[in-house]
Amino acid sequence: MASHLKNLSDFSHTTVPTAGPYKFGIVVAAWNAEVTGKLYNGAYESLLKYGTREENIISVEVAGSYELIAAADILLTSKELDAVICLGCVIQGETRHFDFICDAVGHGLANVGLKHTKPVIFGVLTTDNQEQALDRAGGKHGNKGDEAAITAIKMADMASKLK
Repeated sequence: MASHLKNLSDFSHTTVPTAGPYKFGIVVAAWNAEVTGKLYNGAYESLLKYGTREENIISVEVAGSYELIAAADILLTSKELDAVICLGCVIQGETRHFDFICDAVGHGLANVGLKHTKPVIFGVLTTDNQEQALDRAGGKHGNKGDEAAITAIKMADMASKLK
């Protein structure tokens, strides 16, 4: 079904394991704070909902989406975490800056995950405008922060079972 017709944050079709045994990092970009704050709240609340203890969530704020890369790497180097959730929002502008940032962040976060052999979750909105971003940060299309947290829980659980 087309995304304009549904809430993408519906998890009724899947089982979400308990997050109780796991530790998570959340890195959130301050740029586009109206959007990223809602993403953060969604991720944080979802982790708690599925059993993560508050003391097992480390939250870090960085300037923008590009800085998510270094922060995720620093967290995984300095803390025993099962996954890091990276939340940001890059809105298309008049220049190619959007393309460069989105590409760098995607590749950078993937590389951090591979380097540490830990899930690094891409919760970065890449939208054409503010309305699309808000629709995906608790609006009519759900909250990508929720989705990022569920992904982190599932990946941490999968990694734990494979050890």
